[in-house]
Amino acid sequence: MDKQVFGLIGLGVMGQNFVLNVERNGYSVAVYNRTAEATEKYIAGPAAGKNIKPAYTLEEFVDALESPRKIMLLVKAGAPVDATIQQLIPLLDKGDLIIDGGNSFFTDTERRANELESQGFNFFGMGVSGGEEGALWGPSLMPGGSRDAYKEVEPIMNAVAAKADEDGEPCVTYLGPGGSGHYVKMVHNGIEYGDMELIAEAYYLLKRALGLSAQEFHKIFTEWNKAELSSFLIEITAKVFSKVDDDTGKPLVDVILDKAGQKGTGRWMGENALELGISIPTIIAAVNGRIISSQKEERVHASSVLTGPAKKYEGDSQKLIDATRDALYVSKICSYAQGMSLLKKASLEYGYNMDLGAIAKIWRAGCIIRARLLNDITNAYNRYKDLPNLLVDEEFQKAINTRQESLRFVIRTAIESGIPMPAMSASLAYYDSYRSERLPANLIQAQRDFFGAHTFERIDKPGTFHADWEE
Repeated sequence: MDKQVFGLIGLGVMGQNFVLNVERNGYSVAVYNRTAEATEKYIAGPAAGKNIKPAYTLEEFVDALESPRKIMLLVKAGAPVDATIQQLIPLLDKGDLIIDGGNSFFTDTERRANELESQGFNFFGMGVSGGEEGALWGPSLMPGGSRDAYKEVEPIMNAVAAKADEDGEPCVTYLGPGGSGHYVKMVHNGIEYGDMELIAEAYYLLKRALGLSAQEFHKIFTEWNKAELSSFLIEITAKVFSKVDDDTGKPLVDVILDKAGQKGTGRWMGENALELGISIPTIIAAVNGRIISSQKEERVHASSVLTGPAKKYEGDSQKLIDATRDALYVSKICSYAQGMSLLKKASLEYGYNMDLGAIAKIWRAGCIIRARLLNDITNAYNRYKDLPNLLVDEEFQKAINTRQESLRFVIRTAIESGIPMPAMSASLAYYDSYRSERLPANLIQAQRDFFGAHTFERIDKPGTFHADWEE
């Protein structure tokens, strides 16, 4: 009996669609899910008539695959991944490959790779971005681990990945050893947090300051999507504003509760950035924005007892709309600069040897943060591979220098009106800090030496020094 080329465990929405993508591109697939009911429903529905073979036990699943076996997991991160791997190991042969395609934390991927490779199995972690539509029609794929293991499935991944509009290149590339693939996915998700918060703040400022309707926002975001802000998130935001609620007849966005959830990848990025000593204030502000949004009951009470400025924006409406567009673009550049800086440091710290231009390139299509901006980021790293920060690239310098006053105007307007804009404010602070030749850290060093004898450096001679501050 013919064996299947590729196997997938986990028939959630992502898994179901990824399998259809693989099969559509000419590769036979075996599938297994922990609950037989889900498998039966899938085979009778979306997979009907396709070269997709169901298995109802792991033994049957493993036996259905050609050797060396290529098995992808799309199960919940954490303990379920470990449990699935442990159940698989006794059934596999040396040289078989396991791919973790979930949102695993990169250190878990490092551990699993070491454990499995020491037993003679192949393993790598792969970030998958694009949601259910991406999984079906072409996601951005971020594989990292054993290069030889990746080569076994490289033709499949090239086939199923999204293709960039500019050159038709697949949005997948080998990123590096260990947990590099899941590390890049973590940073992708953190940048996604930043993007979403910045867009929401732009909307909120214009909503509060100008009282714009959902229909007006639809027109504004549709227009913004035609120029430098063109991206998947701006595109879907425009569509959000055109959706009418069936129950009330109001714009659906206006009846949605202002409490945002999260799954933790943005928090992971913040924690890791602190460990590596890289500043990512925009992304941390975005995570904090979701946290404080969840405190809805407290905010409702606070709104009745805490006051803010009574001033209303009375300036030109179009001026504020245009300035907000430019402020959003500058803030996004700052957010991406923070993410790329973290990737640069992690690449050195963990020995990943990642190509930052290649990473930006595979984000150009398929993934949630796909945007015109990523072409500019790719070009920046093509011009200067060791670019220390996106902000100092010659093209981004021009983009920011001509728009930064708009960001300042928008932040001033928000402050004067009592409108919170934590991520945009963090972007401006990051920009101003990075461009400052001198910061107040000299005083902090003096304080540290005063109370803890931590010593300090001087600007006029080398070495470390301690002062007797009580003389």
